[in-house]
Amino acid sequence: MIEADFQIVHAGQLVCIGTERNEPGPRRRGELSSLAIIPDGALAARDGKIVWVGPTDQAGSNVTLTADAIDSNAGGRVVTPGLIDAHTHPVFAAPRHLEFEMRAAGKSYQEIAAAGGGIRTSVAAMRANGLGDLIAKGRRVADRMLALGTTTAEAKSGYGLSLEAEIKLLEAIREVNALHTIDWVPTALAAHDFPAEYQGRHEEYVTLIVEEILPAIADRRLAEFNDIFFDTGVFDRAQTERIQTRARSLGFGLKFHVDELSDVDGAALAAEMGAVSADHLVFISQKGIAALADSPTVAVMLPGTAYFLDLPRRPPVRQMIEAGVAVAVATDCNPGSNMTESMPLAMNQACVLYKMSPAEVLVGGTLNAAWALGRAQSIGSLAIGKQCDLVVWDARDYREIAYHYGVDLAVTVIKNGKVGK
Repeated sequence: MIEADFQIVHAGQLVCIGTERNEPGPRRRGELSSLAIIPDGALAARDGKIVWVGPTDQAGSNVTLTADAIDSNAGGRVVTPGLIDAHTHPVFAAPRHLEFEMRAAGKSYQEIAAAGGGIRTSVAAMRANGLGDLIAKGRRVADRMLALGTTTAEAKSGYGLSLEAEIKLLEAIREVNALHTIDWVPTALAAHDFPAEYQGRHEEYVTLIVEEILPAIADRRLAEFNDIFFDTGVFDRAQTERIQTRARSLGFGLKFHVDELSDVDGAALAAEMGAVSADHLVFISQKGIAALADSPTVAVMLPGTAYFLDLPRRPPVRQMIEAGVAVAVATDCNPGSNMTESMPLAMNQACVLYKMSPAEVLVGGTLNAAWALGRAQSIGSLAIGKQCDLVVWDARDYREIAYHYGVDLAVTVIKNGKVGK
């Protein structure tokens, strides 16, 4: 008998995603739809780790519960792994609803930025806010993420764009992570844009990132990954290679914002440099698709950004999947270009805008997202040995999670074997 301090039984569909902890890599092509569903399923955990998975009628002969165990009945509802949001900017000082109003009046993202809006608006507010305020605001975002079924999320900096402000932002992320049930995976993004004070002196800012900001973040162990916005009008190829080479030498994993505004051959560079993910990819080229298909780099798709900004062009996601690219789905939660914490909404948008299936977006928001964060050995599927992160949904079929949008279907959220919601 296996001893457990958590058990859930009678899941109408226990959507495991995978039953093996050590899968060889992210899911591709037809495997992106493989869900490993157990009808009337059950799961047991001990000390936050899954110890048994199987049909409910076998739980009694395999699992014995400790005296203080949580013993839950899903009542025929769908149970999935906790959702994983692989691309967010969750700590910010102020909303940008005025820009939302401007877009509704017909202004483009580029026009708003030229008028003084965009990322620099968030930078000005960030620099003026104290650490305590940022922590409090970040906790509210984390609360909403968890309530909507997200148990792990990436958390980028990038609204500081100075040594002091980037450190402050990452410290806020660290404090929220320490105080909250959710797990935030910290990513440095000092190369999000060029700050106003460095206009006309871009190379000086690149030098600041390479010689001061990244070493300071590494010394304080404030981030696991380093990201960069490599695109037209932001960081060019030479600057990107310089920054990411330095980041890699300091022990950071690499992530890339690329090919969002134009084809800069960013996806191929991300694959060449061994990045865990390449994100956005609206203008990805055939060369970029082939490079990602031949690499472990995960393509993180952000359909909510396309929706929120009403972009006329969409990435060729079906072509990418058919070519063998590993695809994940994320919210891009941020105050300027997609103000939502809802992964189920992102999954719905990926089905509608990108023609992904409900099964594909579920794998893309769990196991493949875990690969995009370097966490696939511990989260992303309901396999023995992984963290007991799961969601009980007010649904009888997993397809309802993406289908029934605009409402909160998460009945119970379990994080590390404990009730988070």
